[in-house]
Amino acid sequence: MIFVTLGTQDKPFPRLLQAVEKAIETGAIQQQVVVQAGYTKFTSANMEVFDYLDQQRFSAFLLQADLLITHGGVGTIMAGLRAGKKILAAPRLAKYKEHHNDHQLQLLEAFAKEGYLIYMRDLNDITAYLKQAETFTPKVYISNQMNMIRRLENFISETSRREDR
Repeated sequence: MIFVTLGTQDKPFPRLLQAVEKAIETGAIQQQVVVQAGYTKFTSANMEVFDYLDQQRFSAFLLQADLLITHGGVGTIMAGLRAGKKILAAPRLAKYKEHHNDHQLQLLEAFAKEGYLIYMRDLNDITAYLKQAETFTPKVYISNQMNMIRRLENFISETSRREDR
């Protein structure tokens, strides 16, 4: 199963869903496709489309998926990485009024450069990205959360000592 999610951004992103639909129609995708479309109004005879999913259903679809196709949102990408999923990601672009700016370009460049995901630069035909995903092994995500907590604790502790003097 392929899980496609556009996050909860308040702007539509039909380009990504149209690219997935085209890939289904050409036979490049033959699996079941489940979509959380968010603000993007999209109907399809080929995909099961939900506006929004509660956290439990979202997590269930994510865990079941063989492939995650998503926008360049950090939250969704991190959820996919934590679940160990192969990720194809496309940026929302300001020129299409899909976002306020193009920060997702830089974000996806960085994630792709580190080997965490496949960056879909061109949505006219996603077949090559789908083929690449067949043999792609994403870099394992390792959280640095505990290190950050220790740094904050040390900073707070050091600041408190200075103030006590």
